[in-house]
Amino acid sequence: MGRVLVIGAGGVGSVAVHKMAMSPDIFSHITLASRTKSKCDAIAESVKARTGVVVETAALDADDIAATTALIQSVKPALVVNLALPYQDLAIMEACLAAGVNYLDTANYEPRDEAKFEYSWQWAYQDRFKDAGLMALLGCGFDPGVTSVFTTYTAKHLLDSIETLDILDCNGGDHGHPFATNFNPEINLREVTAPSRHWENGQWVEGPALAHKQVFDFDQVGEKNMYLMYHEELESLAKFYPEIKRIRFWMTFGDAYLKHLDVLGNVGMLRIDPVMFEGREIIPLQFLKALLPEPASLGPRTKGKTNIGTIATGLKDGAQKTVYINNVCDHEEAYAETGSQAVSYTTGVPAMIGAALMVQGVYSGAGVFNMEQMDPDPFMDMLNVHGLPWKMRDLPAPLDF
Repeated sequence: MGRVLVIGAGGVGSVAVHKMAMSPDIFSHITLASRTKSKCDAIAESVKARTGVVVETAALDADDIAATTALIQSVKPALVVNLALPYQDLAIMEACLAAGVNYLDTANYEPRDEAKFEYSWQWAYQDRFKDAGLMALLGCGFDPGVTSVFTTYTAKHLLDSIETLDILDCNGGDHGHPFATNFNPEINLREVTAPSRHWENGQWVEGPALAHKQVFDFDQVGEKNMYLMYHEELESLAKFYPEIKRIRFWMTFGDAYLKHLDVLGNVGMLRIDPVMFEGREIIPLQFLKALLPEPASLGPRTKGKTNIGTIATGLKDGAQKTVYINNVCDHEEAYAETGSQAVSYTTGVPAMIGAALMVQGVYSGAGVFNMEQMDPDPFMDMLNVHGLPWKMRDLPAPLDF
């Protein structure tokens, strides 16, 4: 029951596999697959050196449904943990259906040729997974993932009703590079440059990217500029908590990062449509990705902390109440434990926890599920045990912006 196949050998995949190996009572056998097998082998060597656990590795093009199905059938896992690119979600879900295996991911699907992500493509698999008696758990990272669990925990234990919800994502780390992204540059830059979007009074409100700024004082990080953005958990939260009047997502960025982003956009380096260069087509953003520092290389350089959480205002026993739940993660401590910085750690650990709850049968069901549909209590307990302890406190008043 504890056999898992992890697809994706980036920073998140590395953290998830390291953390799985630290729980051999849950994960009896781990296979790691990626297009570049040497990356899998390097992670397996690190895992063995740190824990003594042997991780099997395999080369896999996850766009190839037949090849992915064959690998799943060979490994015979109880669960496939998809930590590859969001472009590959649907192909891996198809392979899981073909092989009859449960599925988990951390980020929703988006097409390669359009900077757009939404759950509709994956929610459309509901009947097929249900009819097959299989479970697909979507968005089991930090945001989405833990932020959804924080919200569900708030609704279950802390507030009788939620009126407003704000998700605050702060990375106070410094890697020393003039410009770099903390996860896949192509995905990161597409996300950051998308128009802002939030849920208010039963409809979506859109605006220009990074146009709405607020200052917030983050515990153990300090005051940071944060910007209103669209993020995928807003879609699922609005679906499963339609009574919430307003749901927003905020992320911090430094001035240097935004200056580089502005220049890159002005010169066309963020384009995702092909252009001709010396007789061949290239995608400017993919070319930029090749020039930027590899996110996995940032671990030994990054110092500082992340602070991610939710602020919810609603009613408790007839009175208004505002509750703040958050986690602070130290980049250097994350690197010392797993060889990856905190941005990868805060996504890889929740993926491991979700996988553990699925292979143990704590989370079960037939169909496609989001984290908001799961019982938050076992997940919250495991966060405290496995390196992402959370704190909760009341705020004197709702956010005034």
